[in-house]
Amino acid sequence: MPSSPLRVAVVCRSNVNRSMEAHSILLKRGFHVQSFGVGSRVKLPGPSSNRPVIYDFSTTYKQMYEDLCRKDREGYSRNGILHLLGRNERIKPRPERFQECSDPFDVIFTCEESVYDRVIQELWAREQATFQPVHVVSVDIADTLEDATLGAFLICELCQSLQRADDVDSPEQLLLAAEEKTGKSFLHTVCFY
Repeated sequence: MPSSPLRVAVVCRSNVNRSMEAHSILLKRGFHVQSFGVGSRVKLPGPSSNRPVIYDFSTTYKQMYEDLCRKDREGYSRNGILHLLGRNERIKPRPERFQECSDPFDVIFTCEESVYDRVIQELWAREQATFQPVHVVSVDIADTLEDATLGAFLICELCQSLQRADDVDSPEQLLLAAEEKTGKSFLHTVCFY
């Protein structure tokens, strides 16, 4: 078992749904967790599929909530976005970009392959100071409310297994066991800080 708590990051595109659902569940389970997005802007479902509502990452969850209430409280309540923003505000003030964080992590979970690619690209572009390893694992999670919850529990299960593992530096067996159990496959690579 690792001598100190596992330092975990969860990354999706906008830091609103998938990464925040996992952040919420991991926080309740006592993990040291942070969550991020990798997009250039926060995109939320808009009045139609080709017209998303877009915010800067500097916009707080409360500001987004209030703005959407002014635009269409009933519609954004019905599609669950107001619920997500309310939950998020109770965890942290605003979404954060992974590219702007220099904190070290033991494991970084991404919620889709394109996010995984961007996280790896960002880590390799940074100047490596400590050469501490970080495991980057992609857990493919569709960007729906239900899939975000299921994916968050899967990430939590993986974190619990890693926390109990004798050798957190070699998670391959744990990931293989999780693949057999869930039928999902995970991308995994090791980067360095």
